[in-house]
Amino acid sequence: MLYFCPIINTLSAFLLYHLGVRFYCITPDFIGAFAAFGYRKSPESKNKLVVDEPAAQIVELIFRLRLQGMSNSRIADKLNEMGVLSPMEYKRSNGMRYESGFRTNERALWNAVSVLRILTNELYIGTLTQHKRGTPNYKVKKEIRYEQEDWIVIQNNHEPIVDKIDFQTVQSLLQRDVRTAPESDTVHLFAGYVHCGDCLHTMVRKMVPSHGKKYYYYVCSTHKAGEGCSSHSFSEAKLNKIVFALVQDHIRQICEVERVLDYIASLPEQQRMIFSFDAQLTKLEEEIKRFQDLKLNLYSDMSDGIISKEEYLEFRSGYDRKIQARQRSILQLQEEREQAVESNQRQILWIELFKQYENITELQRSIIVNLIERIVIYDAKHIEVVFRYQDQLNRTLQYIDRFA
Repeated sequence: MLYFCPIINTLSAFLLYHLGVRFYCITPDFIGAFAAFGYRKSPESKNKLVVDEPAAQIVELIFRLRLQGMSNSRIADKLNEMGVLSPMEYKRSNGMRYESGFRTNERALWNAVSVLRILTNELYIGTLTQHKRGTPNYKVKKEIRYEQEDWIVIQNNHEPIVDKIDFQTVQSLLQRDVRTAPESDTVHLFAGYVHCGDCLHTMVRKMVPSHGKKYYYYVCSTHKAGEGCSSHSFSEAKLNKIVFALVQDHIRQICEVERVLDYIASLPEQQRMIFSFDAQLTKLEEEIKRFQDLKLNLYSDMSDGIISKEEYLEFRSGYDRKIQARQRSILQLQEEREQAVESNQRQILWIELFKQYENITELQRSIIVNLIERIVIYDAKHIEVVFRYQDQLNRTLQYIDRFA
């Protein structure tokens, strides 16, 4: 069992330790021997991380190249071609006695593993994760890896290098089946995003030559592998045109949503008070209290012969239903109130993400990666584009409906 305690006296610690109870003090201090690539230890405190600008620029470049469609191995090749020092060599060039089991050459180079390690490290969004490994007690000398639920995670611990939205987008990309063509540095436009509407597996890009020209289609990977599903295909050119139009429509909708939010935020306080969430919550809580009191009085009424047992059970069941209904309404209002607080802020990150593409003239890989969750093809006439942050949009629309 793992206890997190900010303060514990020496005697208590000694007794718990010998009873086999583990405890760990939550602290924002960095306790590693070396700071991760992109950071360095603060000159004022060796337990604080500060941004190391030259290395941080390389971290930003790695994330930017991944978002542009470059694979981990291609990113490593590009960094080596540019003469960028790998994390190990960078530390050694700064006078650190740093060694790693990953070194295989006289001079350690970038590789796909070192790139992946950076792309998946939450340290770059300001999150410090510690207690991943250690010794369980004083009797055990061998270091072990702790389960993830035992890790200590402290968010907003230090200055981030990478935007959280970009980090989350990269994590999504890493889970997709994305491959680059042998003659290309980057993946094609829709790679990893097109799914079959029948089996939900990814669809693969297929080239069909005709009259000296090349035409591209998406076909179901399950069917192509001879494992069933239907043989439907979809023209890449047609898909590009449809998705581009849907993206433009979605961006227009979100821009209109922002304009409505700005209008609501500009309303006088007395007008907005009509929609006070706190007043509605208070009213619901008072109704719950009243139904609970009525429910408590039912037994006395039955004992005094005012109502029968059957009426007692019927009334009690009715009050329970009313109480549960109001409890559900409270939960919904609390969610909407949280959204209202967020919506009153003029700069909402997910809205800004869509707005940056308001004036696009063509579909680009960055648009697919940043705005779309997946594209589902059902047949030659029916496709579905699932956009990112749809839950946030739905909650915002519910909030706006309250003012209609």
